[in-house]
Amino acid sequence: MPMSPAELRFLFNRATGLFHRGVTSLRTRGLRASWHRVLRQFQRVPVSQRPSLYMPAPMAFAPFAVPSDAAPRASLVIPVFNQFEHTLRCLRALAEHPPAVAIELIVVDDGSSDETSTLLPQVEGLRYHRRATNGGFIAACNDGAGLARGEVLVFLNNDTVPQPGWLEALLGTFGTHPDSGLVGAQLLYPDGRLQESGAAIRADGSAEKLGRNEDTDAPLHAFVKRVDYCSGAAVAIPATLFRELGGFDTRYAPAFYEDTDLAMQVRRSGWQVRIQPGARVVHVEGATTGVDTRTGVKQYQVRNQALFRERWDKSLSTHPDAAATPPSLTDHRYAGMVLVIDALTPRPDRDSGSLRSVNLMRMLLQEGKGVVFVPANLSRDGDYTRELQQLGVEVWFAPFVGGFPAWLRAHGRRFETVVVSRHYVLGELLPLLGRFAPQAKVVFDTVDLHYLRERRGAQMRGDAALLRAAERTRRSELDLINRSDVTLVVSEAERALLAEEAPQARVEVLSNLHELKDPGLPFDQRKDVVFVGGFRHPPNVDAVQWFADEVWPRLHAAEPDMVFHCIGDDVPPGIQALAGRPGIRVHGHVPDIEPYMAGARVAVAPLRFGAGVKGKVNLSMAHGQPVVATSCAVEGMHLQDGEDVLVANAPEDFVAAVLRAYRDPALWSRLASNGRDNVAKHFSLDAGRAVVQRLLRTQGPAAEA
Repeated sequence: MPMSPAELRFLFNRATGLFHRGVTSLRTRGLRASWHRVLRQFQRVPVSQRPSLYMPAPMAFAPFAVPSDAAPRASLVIPVFNQFEHTLRCLRALAEHPPAVAIELIVVDDGSSDETSTLLPQVEGLRYHRRATNGGFIAACNDGAGLARGEVLVFLNNDTVPQPGWLEALLGTFGTHPDSGLVGAQLLYPDGRLQESGAAIRADGSAEKLGRNEDTDAPLHAFVKRVDYCSGAAVAIPATLFRELGGFDTRYAPAFYEDTDLAMQVRRSGWQVRIQPGARVVHVEGATTGVDTRTGVKQYQVRNQALFRERWDKSLSTHPDAAATPPSLTDHRYAGMVLVIDALTPRPDRDSGSLRSVNLMRMLLQEGKGVVFVPANLSRDGDYTRELQQLGVEVWFAPFVGGFPAWLRAHGRRFETVVVSRHYVLGELLPLLGRFAPQAKVVFDTVDLHYLRERRGAQMRGDAALLRAAERTRRSELDLINRSDVTLVVSEAERALLAEEAPQARVEVLSNLHELKDPGLPFDQRKDVVFVGGFRHPPNVDAVQWFADEVWPRLHAAEPDMVFHCIGDDVPPGIQALAGRPGIRVHGHVPDIEPYMAGARVAVAPLRFGAGVKGKVNLSMAHGQPVVATSCAVEGMHLQDGEDVLVANAPEDFVAAVLRAYRDPALWSRLASNGRDNVAKHFSLDAGRAVVQRLLRTQGPAAEA
């Protein structure tokens, strides 16, 4: 079938537009940067790797209803000028998958001459406003904002198809990142390729869409991050802030650079601009304005770039120049970049080390740092990876990381600090860090001193082979401690040990990091005892087996209705077999541990060997749950026996201590209250913040002028 004149004209305009843009890029950016842009323009993501997208089925217009609320949380402002088919598809998408939050839909008709004015008033629930004259995108958006009743304004192009769940994710960002003043959605092409995940501004004022034509899961674009600006095609801003800033600046009328300028104003007012990749919106780029900057409305893009550069010249001096091709164009939005590497992706609901790791990254983000996390096994770990990305962490994994040497060669210069957990991970990576990130401060996070734990376990068993293995671990850990800039341990006891074993090393204590939780039920509404700990950790296996064999039979005899709840991941057969004994429940991993923390009367920590600070003790105390523990379990935790915790080592003493806490309401209340105070003083995020600030340079990026 031959192409129509209109189709031929479109292809001609696109080809000549690309040619002229290429020539301009060569003149302003140089050959290398221009070639990078060409590669991005023509790269193709395999269809199998693209997300499946929802698109409304095409059909002739018939009256329908859209979501409408008299007291909306969000006002969706959709400016339109002709292009009725696009508008209809956008509205149908919102009608077929209505957001879970209260909204109103405001369509501002900027003087359309097609069927827009006759058909849109037939859409039930739609607030339709027709402007007397055509004023362009900026005028239409500002008019819509003036009509809005919602707490948040969401500007949405009519040539978009919002995907299910987009608005909940977009608005949720203001809650999870409360310093956000402007949040943009991730825009996709109709074929599933990434169109943009936020945008960068070069020093010359030129804008660059981030992630164009890339995989939507590409690590640089799949996390909630600070960006220079977000496209006005799908962006949210608190209504009060938008009005305080005077709306979209009319100096850029009729369109282009108004969204870029708004982002700069938002930052200058003390707020952050972020992209939310969980909010996906299909966008037919150029459907309303075209793509050729030499003709039509699109030509204002060139004029307005000059206006924008003149206005923000001082601020733009800190942005990458036009020819730069760094791995990331948004690093300058942070007060320095920190790389965190651990053996595995942390699972904070499964072990205390993971919770500490996540809270450390949270504190780094709160200090204004950009945080990049790479698991040593390079595995993508489902929801745990996504949770880090939503926290604001740039997470890398295979196949986007082919191997550490190549990845560090490309990214090593980004980082001022590298934090590596566990001696066996740092031992492999330290030479690479010296080669590809020589400027970075290397922080060795021991998590706990592995050699101390191994040595104590070997001594308890009287195993000479294990003692020799512990000595090999000791030599490895001490070597790495001496070669690192800073070493982190979790207790003063371990710092005192290293003062003898590695006296030249700089050692800081960064203990477990917990948030205080709701104190749960009162004494008389609680029952049973609980143990929490992952069973990949050998001390936990030994502890539960010892408790079940030596302590539990006597406790169960004294309190026949008492139940012992054993909670922890990776349960071995020997521990699972304990479920056959009277009164013992082996739960394995539980998705929600709160009921056990709020409802069990006493927690037990019967560890006979180990090292470091015990997260299971902190966890229970943070919930207001008294703890009975061995001396080993409370080492270095600033706890006083009888006031904050009950300490017992022999089986008969452990039984007596559990029964005291279980039966005495006054003792129980004192332990519960003092335990919470201990967590707040020594193991909270606030307690650890001073250590993090000592480790890092914390001055922020220059404020927008």
